[in-house]
Amino acid sequence: MGNIRQKGIKKITHRLITEYGDIFTKDFDENKHLVSKYTTIESKVIRNRVAGYVTRKMTHIRTE
Repeated sequence: MGNIRQKGIKKITHRLITEYGDIFTKDFDENKHLVSKYTTIESKVIRNRVAGYVTRKMTHIRTE
């Protein structure tokens, strides 16, 4: 079984990938800084969850 993501995290991630998909990479730390740059998320936990989900999506996009 996989992790269950909140709907808000999925929405933010989908919006970021559609707008800035070519900027994000497979590196979590780099994506964490990019999420901070392109969003107004103040919570560190939510930022890290979005960055982790972006990283996961980018690894699936690049391998397919």
